[in-house]
Amino acid sequence: MSTQLATARTVDTRLPSGPVHRSIVAVDLEGSTNRTNPERGELRRILYALLDQALCAARINPGHLEPMADRGDGVLMLIKPHDDVPKTNLLGLLIPALAALLDDHNAAATQPALRLRLRAVVHAGEVHDDGKGFYGEDLDVAFRLLNATRVKRALKEAPAAPLVLVVSEEIFAGIVRHRYVDGAMYEPLVRVRVAERQHRGWIHVPALGTPDRVVAIHRPESRLPTPTWRIVPAQVRRQDQRAGRVAALNISGRGAPRLERG
Repeated sequence: MSTQLATARTVDTRLPSGPVHRSIVAVDLEGSTNRTNPERGELRRILYALLDQALCAARINPGHLEPMADRGDGVLMLIKPHDDVPKTNLLGLLIPALAALLDDHNAAATQPALRLRLRAVVHAGEVHDDGKGFYGEDLDVAFRLLNATRVKRALKEAPAAPLVLVVSEEIFAGIVRHRYVDGAMYEPLVRVRVAERQHRGWIHVPALGTPDRVVAIHRPESRLPTPTWRIVPAQVRRQDQRAGRVAALNISGRGAPRLERG
């Protein structure tokens, strides 16, 4: 009996101490299986470089992050709770910066196989770390949303968009619904099931720089117009004369975002 108790105590000491709260951001590359292995390797290099730049633009430094988790054709980022990295930074700075960077990269890429289009998810919740990686139901929810058929279809239905975002019910209720970001451009088009519970996801196609560059999702449902608000970061505008478009990206990191009515 004493040997069994000693073994149980040993096992218990190796268990995780408990869940920790993290913001969850994950991205997945569209059509990666259609590329050769060398092309996939180059796409991975490009993706990580663009993620680093987008994180910098959103004022998220390595101290805010768990080590990025590689998922082959995607990346998982877990962001620790910090008052200087509110979730509005994820929706108002990180995702728009990543979309602008992807758009610029794709415009300059000479090989179609090296153009990137991404699905992205933003969620938040409790995760566990067992020393080998993170796990937990909230991660399951995030990846179920990211891989939902409707999200994949939304990216196909917006061929000019470099990125389509899905946010969880929790992110929508706490951030979007209160109009910290443009709530009129998020649509409740996703339903997934995890652990016998249904979860809704809200799809959004980020605008690229200016309102006239918004790429809309095709939707048959009619909708009454609603007032819109958008977070406008301090930004450096770069004019692409060849394409005749303006891309906005917070490069300097100076200045605070402001809320404007659209």
